[in-house]
Amino acid sequence: MAAESAQTLERGLRLLRLLADGKGGRTPTELSGELSLSRPVVYRLLTTLLAEGFVRRDAEGRVHLGFGVLALAQAVQPLLRAAATPTLRRLAEDVGATAHLTVAEGDEGLAVAVVEPSWTDMHVAYREGSRHPLTKGAAGRAILALRDGGHDHRDYFVTEGQLQEGARGVAAPVTGLPWLEASVGVVTFGPLEESTGPRVVAAAAELAAELTAGLG
Repeated sequence: MAAESAQTLERGLRLLRLLADGKGGRTPTELSGELSLSRPVVYRLLTTLLAEGFVRRDAEGRVHLGFGVLALAQAVQPLLRAAATPTLRRLAEDVGATAHLTVAEGDEGLAVAVVEPSWTDMHVAYREGSRHPLTKGAAGRAILALRDGGHDHRDYFVTEGQLQEGARGVAAPVTGLPWLEASVGVVTFGPLEESTGPRVVAAAAELAAELTAGLG
């Protein structure tokens, strides 16, 4: 019974992750095909998830994420912010640029944690809660690389002026966490040293290790 319950939970989580990929709703038949599960199994999963508010069906019968997921996401954000702040603070002080953790919400990136350097004369004021399309800015492009399944082999991404005129950004994906689509990055108006990219990559790896350890 325990093994069967764990399998049901795993299938339910896979279904939720599929609906969170930003590609829109699916019919139960489409979910069955993409998850390689029978339609009766998918219908049983949907019945439970609908009752709990984690999915919803539109007038055409397509299944979307429900508002119950928002409550979970809002509860997780303070935990992510607390876990990421020490790493971001070290990165901001080391590089001399505003450091941030950005997570994906559908087709948008959400800045859940931001740390500004203490010693610079001028730095970018980047507000926690800021949103932007994943297609713009280094942070979003790093997250899209995660969704691409590693086909883009770059360790980090560099953009300039895509979100704010004159601002330069560097970001690296937070890898190894299937439950989280996120990136760590820095943004500045000034020049960036060549070592900035590897430092951002190291910070992203450090955060991934801390979050993995926190699950243990």
